[in-house]
Parts: sequence; C-alpha cells; structure tokens
Amino acid sequence: MGKTKILVMVGGLCRDSLNRQLFGNVRKLYGDKFEFDEVDIAAIPYYSQDLEKNPPAAVKDLKERIAACDGVLFVTPEYNRSFPGVLKNAVDWGSRPHGNNSWTGKPAAIIGATPGNIGTFGAQNHLRQVLTSVSIRTMEAPQFYYSSTGDMEDGKLSENSSAYLKEFLGAFEDWMAKLK
Repeated sequence: MGKTKILVMVGGLCRDSLNRQLFGNVRKLYGDKFEFDEVDIAAIPYYSQDLEKNPPAAVKDLKERIAACDGVLFVTPEYNRSFPGVLKNAVDWGSRPHGNNSWTGKPAAIIGATPGNIGTFGAQNHLRQVLTSVSIRTMEAPQFYYSSTGDMEDGKLSENSSAYLKEFLGAFEDWMAKLK
C-alpha cells in the first residue's frame, strides 16, 4: 500500500517563514506515512474570470494536483486576523470555473504559525469558513496553532509541540480514512 498523497499549500511566501519551518517539522514527523506535494502558490496568477476558458499552465497544474491528492494540508500565517490573499487566490482557482470545483469532497486540515500570542486562530477560523464554501471537508478538531513566542528553535519544535503535532497529523490521517 502506497503513502497517502497530501497536497500542501504554505501561505507564507518567505523562503524561511515560520510556516515553511512548521511544514518542515510536519515532513520530518510524518514523511514515512504521507507523500507531500507542495504547490508553489506564488506562481499562480491572480484569479480572473477572463482566464477561465483558457487557464494558465499553473492553474491547470494546480487542478490536476488537487485531483490526484488524497487530502490537503493548509499551512497558514495570520495577517490582520485572516489568511494571506495568495492562499485565497489558489482556493478560488481550484473552485473555478463554475461547475468544475476541484475541491469538492477533499479532506483537509489547517495548521499555522505566527509570532502573535494567539497563534493563527483568526486565520484558521476565516480559512475554515472559506473552505466550507467550496465543499472542502475540513477537519474541525483537533486544531494546531503555533505561536513563535513558544519553543521553535532553529526551525525545530520542542518535544511537547512535536508530540502534539504528530497527534494532530494522526487525527488528520484518521479523518481522511473516515471520509474514503
């Protein structure tokens, strides 16, 4: 039996962002069970209905990768109590054109890291609302919010945070199996 294929969308575009580091921890903790396929969301052009009839190659690639995955992991920072526009753009393209929503029924989970004290609660809550509107089956619990005021040192989580992240990923694995 092959690995579970997980499409990953990291909302932080910075090369060394906290969220890219958080995803690095996910890869280390669950790389033996999940095959990760990270989408470069910065390469996806701004959504425009004018482009729907002849979508750019990056959009065609995104939709093919959505179709091929078993689940989706969104890794989001929090900007002004919401998630980044570049992540919303990718979600919009995946749901278009009308009648061709690639997201329908896909299981998903959300994690995130930020320097703020409440982690990415606002961003995840807002993203969860958007994902529901495009028929993504987002795992509601447990939830993983990471504040960098905590214990990530040199991109590595502490034992406690790693243990909880591994528990979260196990719950995501169970969530996907339940929805099959």
